[in-house]
Amino acid sequence: MKLSLNGKNAIITAAGSGIGKRTAEVFHAAGARVFLCDVDEAALDATVQALPGSFGMVVDVADMAQVDHFMAAALKELNGLDILVNNAGIAGPTAPIEEIDPADWQRTMDVNLNGLFYCTRRAVPALKKSGGGSIVNLSSAAGRFAFPMRSPYSATKWGVVGVTRTLSVELGDHKIRVNAILPGPVAGPRIENVIADKARARGIDPEVQRAEMLEPISLKEFVSATDIANMALYLCSDAGRHITGQSLNVDSGTEYLS
Repeated sequence: MKLSLNGKNAIITAAGSGIGKRTAEVFHAAGARVFLCDVDEAALDATVQALPGSFGMVVDVADMAQVDHFMAAALKELNGLDILVNNAGIAGPTAPIEEIDPADWQRTMDVNLNGLFYCTRRAVPALKKSGGGSIVNLSSAAGRFAFPMRSPYSATKWGVVGVTRTLSVELGDHKIRVNAILPGPVAGPRIENVIADKARARGIDPEVQRAEMLEPISLKEFVSATDIANMALYLCSDAGRHITGQSLNVDSGTEYLS
């Protein structure tokens, strides 16, 4: 089955690297016009240059004024909106709850939840004007399982699931579909940093931590950014036109997090 986004306009946050970059590439290849943002200017520029006809802007989604400026510019350039992918998120601190700096807790909330809110509130009027569309929110396996020593991150990812379900009902009459993708650990630099941080906090070897993280995964391998991007493509294409309010696991069969 060949999935198409021909004629669709999409906004993707945190598209300079990782899942966001791969989603931009997959959407662009499927025919969508994409407007991207990221906090890393060099990474964002590289992504935009590799995708002819795409656009980008440096944005910290935790800053409402920056998001408002970005969304206004994107909607003007695209002249309409069909898809929003709320991908921006940070790992947050790795520590027992009593050792977490409140500033680190707040920063995780600001990026992972407030950023989603700031983008969505500006996208919804444009999606309504288009007669419907699709919002894809990136949650995590940490949005359905306990995740020891990662309480700020887990709190935000459970929050994403709640917002997704609520908006699917709120926006259903407007033919706006809202779904969440819950990746398991995604291969790449970010999970390597998480492994190193958890191993350091626990006083164990990183390879022991890695083995523990793989143990509850049925396929015994981390997922890839492409796996996540392909799910987002399906949800935003006509093939996914009757899917909304769902939290879809792309996690190689993860049973718990450690």
